[in-house]
Amino acid sequence: MQASPEEQLAQLRRGAAQIISEEELLAKLRLGRPLNVKLGVDPTAPDIHLGFTVALQKLRQFQDFGHQAVLIIGDFTAMIGDPSGRSVTRPQLSHDRVMSNAHTFQEQAFKILDKNRTRTVFNGEWLEVMTFEDIIKLTGRVTLQQILQREDFKTRVEQGAPVRLHEIMYPLIQGWDSVQIKADVEIGGTDQLFNILIGRELQREEGLPQQVALMMPLLEGLDGVNKMSKSLGNYVGVSEPPADMFGKLMSISDQLMKRYYELLLGKDVPAIHPMDAKKLLALEIVERYHSVDAARAALDDFNTRFSKRDLAHADLTELPLAGVESDLLSVVEAGYKVLGAPRTRGDIRRLIQQGSVQVNGEKQLDPKLIPVLKPGDVLRLDKTRAVRVAT
Repeated sequence: MQASPEEQLAQLRRGAAQIISEEELLAKLRLGRPLNVKLGVDPTAPDIHLGFTVALQKLRQFQDFGHQAVLIIGDFTAMIGDPSGRSVTRPQLSHDRVMSNAHTFQEQAFKILDKNRTRTVFNGEWLEVMTFEDIIKLTGRVTLQQILQREDFKTRVEQGAPVRLHEIMYPLIQGWDSVQIKADVEIGGTDQLFNILIGRELQREEGLPQQVALMMPLLEGLDGVNKMSKSLGNYVGVSEPPADMFGKLMSISDQLMKRYYELLLGKDVPAIHPMDAKKLLALEIVERYHSVDAARAALDDFNTRFSKRDLAHADLTELPLAGVESDLLSVVEAGYKVLGAPRTRGDIRRLIQQGSVQVNGEKQLDPKLIPVLKPGDVLRLDKTRAVRVAT
């Protein structure tokens, strides 16, 4: 039996940061037809990380209620680069690079979305045929004052940092996408609110019903502070090897675990020991993006490496030292970098001083110590990470 509009709204509301507005969304759900639900993505990189899956999962939820998912691949917008939350201009990408990224991006997105119920379109279909006259008319729809209301633009202007004219075009282009596909709902992270509201305004001027803005929270990265980002190195990629994905997820704090359960699994943390709850979280996420067997193998590997303390026989990432002698602080820092999990030097110093860092099972308590490391030695960085000195 199909869920009622009220039941759909109750479930769609879960996990959302803001809906503009719930009354409008309920009215659209009561129309009795599949809604066009838009999610725009710029393939500026070939891989998706878990932070982006938050919006994809909400789009899948709409699909499961029988609505039309519209995945817009921003082959034109990606060449500009979304300025949302940026303190500097993004580097511009070539169209060939964007299209190459788009291929793997779609493959990974369909690990979440039902491909057969997804309409995938490239915004170049309508943007590349626009004349300069069309662009002038489009830019005439908003004022410079409106654009400069954006916090990121405002901050850059106040600090004397450049704002390029092509960046100002970005919200207009994203909004024009909504006009072209007649979006009923647009999903985006909270940093996309300005862009989505521009879409509502352009739809109104075109005499179309305005889309509902459904804003999803931004998932914090492994550091628990900053938004998950490849550039910050605090991410978990959906195509990462199962053991790497599992290990990264085991490194998060208990506080962040609650957030991941809610946004990535749509569940509450089970009432079990925190370590067991974290293993269950990692197990379910690896299973989702790989397989049941891969998830079980990753769990067994983690238990071998850490729960059983059998690091000598574990399959560890190798740390190349190339014969360079350095203090323990620098060596441990290099270990985190090779694992793609950077930490501040202050954090590393504290880990050493509290006895978390070990070489072949022996605690190393002096950050200034110059360790004598041999090929094959195991350097334990903390309770969930270890590397082996390269041969």
